[in-house]
Amino acid sequence: MGLIDFAVKRWQITLVFFALLFAIGLSAFLTIPRSVDPHFPSPFINIVATVPGAEPSDMETTIAKPIEDVLQGLDGIVRVQSRSTDSTAVITAEFSWSGDPEKNYDEVVREVNAIRNSLPPALSRLEFQKTRTTEAAVVQFALVSDTASYRRLEKIAKDLRERLNRVPGVRNTRAWAIPTPEVTIAIDSGRLAQLGIPVTAVTDALRQGSTDLPPGAVHSGDQRLNVQAGGAFRSVAEVADEPIRAANGTVLRVSDVAKVGWGYEEQPHYARYNGKRAVWVTLTQKDGLNVLDIRNGAIAAADEYRKLLPPDVKLEVGFDQSFDIARKLDQLGRDFAIALSLVLITLLPLGWRASIVVMVSVPLSLLMGVAVLAFFGFTLNQLAISGFIIALGLLVDDSIVVTENIARHLREGEDRVAAALSGTREIAVAVIGCTAVLLFAFLPLAFLPEGAGKFTRSLPVAVLGTVAASLLVSLTIVPFLASRILPQHEPAHGNRFLQAIQNGIQRFYAPTLHWSLTNPLKAMLAATLIVVSSFALIPFIGSSLFPPADASYFLVTVTAPEGAAITQTDRAVRFVEQATRGEPDVTDVLANVGRGNPQIFYNQRSFDQRSSIGEVLVNLKEWDSVRGPALVDRLRKRFEASPDAQFVLKVFQNGPPVDAPILVKVTGPDLDVLKRLAGEVETVMRAVPGTRDVVNPVAVDQPRLDLGLDAGKAALLGIQPGAPRRALRLALAGENAGRLRDREGDSYNVVVRLPLEGRHAISALDDVFVPSAGGAISLRQIATPHLDSAPPRINRERQQRIVSIQSQVAPNFLTAKVNTAVFAAIKSIKLPEGYRFEVGGEAEVAARSFGGLGPIIAIAIFGILGVLVVEFGRFRETIVVAGVIPLGLFGGLVALFLTGNSLSYTAVIGFVALIGIEIKNSILLVDFTTQLRKQGVPLREAIERAGEVRFLPVLLTSVTAIGGLLPLALSGSGLYSPLAWVIIGGLVSSTLLSRIVTPVMYLLIVRGHDSVPS
Repeated sequence: MGLIDFAVKRWQITLVFFALLFAIGLSAFLTIPRSVDPHFPSPFINIVATVPGAEPSDMETTIAKPIEDVLQGLDGIVRVQSRSTDSTAVITAEFSWSGDPEKNYDEVVREVNAIRNSLPPALSRLEFQKTRTTEAAVVQFALVSDTASYRRLEKIAKDLRERLNRVPGVRNTRAWAIPTPEVTIAIDSGRLAQLGIPVTAVTDALRQGSTDLPPGAVHSGDQRLNVQAGGAFRSVAEVADEPIRAANGTVLRVSDVAKVGWGYEEQPHYARYNGKRAVWVTLTQKDGLNVLDIRNGAIAAADEYRKLLPPDVKLEVGFDQSFDIARKLDQLGRDFAIALSLVLITLLPLGWRASIVVMVSVPLSLLMGVAVLAFFGFTLNQLAISGFIIALGLLVDDSIVVTENIARHLREGEDRVAAALSGTREIAVAVIGCTAVLLFAFLPLAFLPEGAGKFTRSLPVAVLGTVAASLLVSLTIVPFLASRILPQHEPAHGNRFLQAIQNGIQRFYAPTLHWSLTNPLKAMLAATLIVVSSFALIPFIGSSLFPPADASYFLVTVTAPEGAAITQTDRAVRFVEQATRGEPDVTDVLANVGRGNPQIFYNQRSFDQRSSIGEVLVNLKEWDSVRGPALVDRLRKRFEASPDAQFVLKVFQNGPPVDAPILVKVTGPDLDVLKRLAGEVETVMRAVPGTRDVVNPVAVDQPRLDLGLDAGKAALLGIQPGAPRRALRLALAGENAGRLRDREGDSYNVVVRLPLEGRHAISALDDVFVPSAGGAISLRQIATPHLDSAPPRINRERQQRIVSIQSQVAPNFLTAKVNTAVFAAIKSIKLPEGYRFEVGGEAEVAARSFGGLGPIIAIAIFGILGVLVVEFGRFRETIVVAGVIPLGLFGGLVALFLTGNSLSYTAVIGFVALIGIEIKNSILLVDFTTQLRKQGVPLREAIERAGEVRFLPVLLTSVTAIGGLLPLALSGSGLYSPLAWVIIGGLVSSTLLSRIVTPVMYLLIVRGHDSVPS
């Protein structure tokens, strides 16, 4: 007993089995994690090193280069990049996407820690950061107060973080824009000079006095006593009372030469929420969990904590990822409902009973598809839901074909059980072949390389799981239900809808097919000309990688002139705040001065922390496809009118991280030559139509003050080598001289420095004294200060220096065309020996992403051909079926051109999927033609009869697929609309043209060969 007979005759087991599958799928649907974008690990590992006060050249030489050297030798490394700026170096190790991210992270940590002792002693922070899509903040809270001290806000933020950390699923929490509290020893340099005491004596005394060395224990009889002999300071009074030296019976204490109290380090980052001073608290989630559950838990914890806050501190939700998630998932859910309704309408020709049989396959197949998605660890994200919507138009195909064939057997007079068995057996091979072809079309898409492949992987997995489930349903539960639900006696010509279609077939299609078979060469020539003409549209369509994300928020980055104080940057940021808060669609404005906003999007991250940069996050009520771009254009024009800074408005982009759409890399050894070449590239780039917001990071050097220390004079005055630099660093940047541990267990640095009122004025240099053999000497005696300049940053890639000049793309311009024009224009720049230009930005990422599509497309095509050869047993029928492929390309290209979409990454995925979908329809015709020939029907008659009989199921399957995809296409999403339009256009053209081309090809190729495949 075969599978079909078993399903129909042992129907009790069939029902129990599918009830079990339904329950598993429903459980998976209720428990699968939800998210907007897919969760997957990234092969990028960042090492952030901080040396306070160090210049970019020092950071490059002492930090970046040694770390690059050890990383370059690791297995699986693709490239190493570094960015050296004031006090900070960020080294990024990029590994292969096929490697193990956890193993790579462990190797990086091990190798860098192995050289930790050879790095500068002043290195204050060495942090290793993984890159995940879940590193984006789920919620960004704002603690808002214009009056509370930063120490109070730091305590409140700490308490809030502790509560948030207890929420299930929270990976990490962090507070931002809070200056680090410290116990400040504000030295009186004049008093120290008067006493002849170098400032280093203060730091040495504090460091030795706060050393945490437990002395051990003693015993008194049977009692063991731990000995307490000081250690870390417990109060500010203890710090002030620490002795520095004793002479003539008196003790000189820290409080005699310095003011001791609570203070802060120089604040590098300020934040405001809707114009009011704020600090941020962000939380990130663990992988593979439901972001909505985590968000709800975090909001509940915050609501409880809000009741405990003092009246002068407000707790606000500055950014909530769930708004975007809910909006996109609701939109996709609405699209799904519309698609389901359209599919129902297309089933009317089958009759309401047959429609019920077919529609049973929808929930069963979809729930089984969700179970497959959950089993492989994917989340229910916008790509996965798009896959289910695509599958919705495909999963009913098998059931339609089986049900329609059973109904035809009923019309021919068979009883219901016999019709169910014979009708299903007759079409089973074709259905299996069709589904196998479709699976082979989508299977390679699940193995696309690089980050783009990881990003889109849940889409083909959703389609594969659902379509495979639909095959099982169509060969088991569908024939059983048909044997019970379909009417015992079908009208000979079906219902009125079916009769109308059949009349149309006889009136229009049959004569056209008859003429084409009579004039096959003319018909083929006409079809060839139609298809070839579509390729002329490709230059007008253009190409791109991934579209904007349609997120209801955007960023405005602010870059003040190099060397600008944070006060100047703050004025530019306030200008952005005022410009955006007046817009009716804007709900919240989150401003950052001195660094970027915390990461809120999976592929956008900023490590820069400089006084000349700022960033403003603007939240909208929603992203409207008309008002949104208009708002962006209006703000850009307003920003261009301001001379205070450079403003770049960034709309978030889907796909792998891209620094900028257009990016030119200039590589070479000498910084001065690189600066000159970068300036020439910037000039040329600005002149290319379509470029906007051109950024040259080395256009202006950073001003600096060179003290001009006289080493010879210092030696004559008895000053030890290096003593002036240590004294200067201690006075300005401060030197950590111990730790204070309060009653709550919190630990703070004890820092010796000159009095700091926000920041040091240049006059502070007059208060610096250097220890010498004869006492303390003013720094002015051995220094001749003068202004100088230096590069603001030094970037390196693959162990060579590089400068990246980048540009955004103006509206109504295609990135690929602008990029081609830019690189054509820079060919006029003469390059010295050892220097070269390289492509970066979107073009570089696209080359790596599309570069893996060639083998994928080849695997799909040859896999499909293999299935066809297995099904038909020879190449003639295989060639006839495969001949339908160019017909779909014609419709897909025309659809992209008419809708204004470019040939994006998802559009290419649509073309690959289209191959399997259109071949699926062609199989039905060729398979039935072959069956008729086996029954002794002449070739010409078999072709015409098969064309007329199979026209209805092909039409229904195509229309249901189009109906399922139409809501996606009309949604306007730049991510999945191009994919949907490609498949819709391809199905329209292939359905219409293949009804003529496939029979004509069959006639031309098979004619003269009377043998029929067994």
